[in-house]
Amino acid sequence: MKDLKHLIYFEDLLENADNELVEKAKAEGGLAIGYTCYHIPEVLLNVDNCFSVRLRAPRTGSIDIATYYMSNYTCEFARALVERGIEGGFNFLDGLAGVDACSMMNRFYEHFEILKMNEKPHFFVTHTDMPYKIEDYTVRSYVKQMQIRLLDVMHESYGVDVSDAAIRKAVEEHNEVCRIIQEMSEMRKADNPVITGYEFHIINLVSYTCPKRLILPYLRETLEELKTRQPDAKPAFRARVAVVGSEIDDPGFTKLLEECGALVVSDRFCFGSTPGREVIELRDDMPALDQICRRYMELSECARYISDEKVAQRRQTADRLAREFRADGIVYEQMKYCDFWGFERALVSHIMSEEMGWPVLSIDRVYNAKASGQLRTRFQAFVESLEIKKIHQMKGGRS
Repeated sequence: MKDLKHLIYFEDLLENADNELVEKAKAEGGLAIGYTCYHIPEVLLNVDNCFSVRLRAPRTGSIDIATYYMSNYTCEFARALVERGIEGGFNFLDGLAGVDACSMMNRFYEHFEILKMNEKPHFFVTHTDMPYKIEDYTVRSYVKQMQIRLLDVMHESYGVDVSDAAIRKAVEEHNEVCRIIQEMSEMRKADNPVITGYEFHIINLVSYTCPKRLILPYLRETLEELKTRQPDAKPAFRARVAVVGSEIDDPGFTKLLEECGALVVSDRFCFGSTPGREVIELRDDMPALDQICRRYMELSECARYISDEKVAQRRQTADRLAREFRADGIVYEQMKYCDFWGFERALVSHIMSEEMGWPVLSIDRVYNAKASGQLRTRFQAFVESLEIKKIHQMKGGRS
């Protein structure tokens, strides 16, 4: 297929947390608020002159210094963020919004403060709690946390307008981004899609890591380009897979999987489009904050939620997406030492295979997986097994 006009530019934007568009927004008086987790409602970080930056540590090499502070048994994502912070890579931030999603990310926020990684006079690190299940009282608690420990802190530190009107305006911009990403995602359902999983991963990531106002023109243009893009006459992929699991902020993971012949058609993982790129419909007769918080809690697929209904929701979503996007198999992945997804992957990959009939590849991985020869070998073997299964099905034999 013809290369997308802005793909190289998007790739360049992902090379640094403090990318060109972040610098431009900062020069225009914008306030950069960093966050690491879906449980901090992204839209709340984009009120008034603020803009959200979902933190990553691209081009991570050695994490020895972070390991000294955090031990070998902490997930490499958390350690990579600490390492990058020590290097000064997050000095551009004006605030950091943390959430008690897991103990390892708590250590990142803690070290950000203790090691004084950012010494701006008004810089803040705020930390919020996250319920384990959805009940009326837990929703009220979540709303209160977002008001007192996030919005009020932003207002007190920088005079940010955190009114209901400001929140609703941010939702409008957020929804336009979501509609564009959703429309691009739907294109992956085609027999021969006009967008690869790698391209989609890149585009979705820049929507998380760049100021919405500045990235939107590029997203709009790319969507129009995709509508007229012609796919290759013969698909370059031998199988279609859905990816489910923990944080994947490295598009090199998707690129490696597709180099092995598997087109990634669904991305139900942290930093993916599910959840994260769903439109937020607001009613006029209720506070916007209340509706946003409930919406985020309802859509969350985090393995931190341990109630029966949430456990079932995660399995149903994985099955639904794989069917809707006509995947041949599912890749369940987790970052090494990720406690929540470690339990989830071990159990549910078995259930999806034995009870729901899906071919499943279950893996744990390092943060930068693109150079992993072992992972490449496992991807290649999985693609070959999917091909053999399809051959048996076409011949009417047992799969």
